[in-house]
Amino acid sequence: MLVQRVVMPSSPLESWTVLGEDAAPVEPIERYLAYLTDTERSPNTVKAYAHDLKDWFSFLGVRGLDWREVRLEDVGEFVAWLRLPAAARSGAIAVLPSLEHH
Repeated sequence: MLVQRVVMPSSPLESWTVLGEDAAPVEPIERYLAYLTDTERSPNTVKAYAHDLKDWFSFLGVRGLDWREVRLEDVGEFVAWLRLPAAARSGAIAVLPSLEHH
């Protein structure tokens, strides 16, 4: 996933979007970021939400979860996942319990 800056040719407004693995905007994220932009939130606020939502949807993808069906336990696991080093989040490397939180 990739956070991408968006500038409309007919408007001076700047916004952000999140592109999925297929290089298309992730629809639920796109709708929320468009709402933030339409309600005149700061571009920095929209950018921060874009990065956070990218992390959330990346986590859901790794776990094979649908964003419409998450449980409270999934949110707790997401917080623990965020504390892992970036390289460990995909599961490509093992993390020892003694490792400092990221």
